[in-house]
Amino acid sequence: QVQPVESGGGLVQAGGSLRLPCAASGRTSSIYAMGWFRQAPGKEREFVAGISWNGVNTYYADSVKGRFTISRDNAKNTVYLQMNSLKPEDTAAYYCNRVSLATMTPIGGYWGQGTQVTVSS
Repeated sequence: QVQPVESGGGLVQAGGSLRLPCAASGRTSSIYAMGWFRQAPGKEREFVAGISWNGVNTYYADSVKGRFTISRDNAKNTVYLQMNSLKPEDTAAYYCNRVSLATMTPIGGYWGQGTQVTVSS
């Protein structure tokens, strides 16, 4: 069971950057594809980015392509989301979890508390 712990969120002006780490506990966390998801108030949770277990393949939602970069350090059991050129519409709680890279949907049964990102205009 992968138990993610997200951090790194905060308040940033439009055009700014943030880097979100996700520490995924669990002895086998490094063998899973991992993804970032986000949920804005009143909206459903949506896929943001995914990365294969070895970091070779990455996938992005169209809304963040070219601005966000997902990466991982398996030695540290940590997945990162580098967010550049942030927009007010990126405001949401961000979560990481195991992901199916075939469907871009979460498959981990445990959700962390997430980390809030707020982008001011």
